[in-house]
Amino acid sequence: MCSFHDKTASFLLTSLETSLATSLALKSPHHEEAGATQPERDSYWSRIAQQLANAIGQGHYTPGERLPSEHVLAEQFGVNRHTIRRSLAHLGQRGLVRATQGRGTFVEAFAVDLALGKRTRYRQNLAQAGVRGGLQILQSRTVLALADQAQALKVGVGSPLLCLQVLGEGAGQPLHVSERYFPLPRFSGLADAVAQSGSITEAFAQHGVNDYQRQESRISARLPSPDVAALLCQVHTRPVLLVSSVNVDPGGVPIEFALAWFAGDRVTLTVKNDEL
Repeated sequence: MCSFHDKTASFLLTSLETSLATSLALKSPHHEEAGATQPERDSYWSRIAQQLANAIGQGHYTPGERLPSEHVLAEQFGVNRHTIRRSLAHLGQRGLVRATQGRGTFVEAFAVDLALGKRTRYRQNLAQAGVRGGLQILQSRTVLALADQAQALKVGVGSPLLCLQVLGEGAGQPLHVSERYFPLPRFSGLADAVAQSGSITEAFAQHGVNDYQRQESRISARLPSPDVAALLCQVHTRPVLLVSSVNVDPGGVPIEFALAWFAGDRVTLTVKNDEL
């Protein structure tokens, strides 16, 4: 039986309304609607969309649940229904909600939006989605590089690599399982650092890599192995999103090759074009 439970991070509607009103600081709900120019990321509708996304990610609105009506949300935020409609449309584009004519807007089965860009950081991704979580090492071992691993890390075939099998969770649910490969002996102590911090970024910093970038990410959909499906607490007939990635240090030297299987019903991946 799966050891993970349904999302545990939730909060009361009253506290949500208070935090939303405070963070939005809507001085005049008619300012935007009168045609004032604002950067998209700072507009009322985008801030409302982000707050609703945070509420979904933290489990306040659960998968399949209907959101409050446009009229109720408009009154709650002090804006007109057009602004709310634009916020909901944006959430729909992100794959967080779906609109059903005559019935309302419902939370999709996946509710965590993770961004892929030059500086992809798992914990930061979760924080931006309003979700608490981290990484857990399931297994650590030394392996000899196969051809694809050697090519990605620019080492010789048969070179020693540190292999970490990692479980990434958010809001009490497994979001991805990954196999991560690091060149040795450069990162010989990385496993202990990740175990202590729950963060690969912090572990890299302890090994003198204070910054790194994503060189490439390849995304495909496929069926998981029985082992991966069990770790993700899903049936093996449900597709997952497989992300193959390479991270490099500031000098362009590859420091990590990873294969990550994401639960397709709990995660949507957004490619940040402005960072590519």
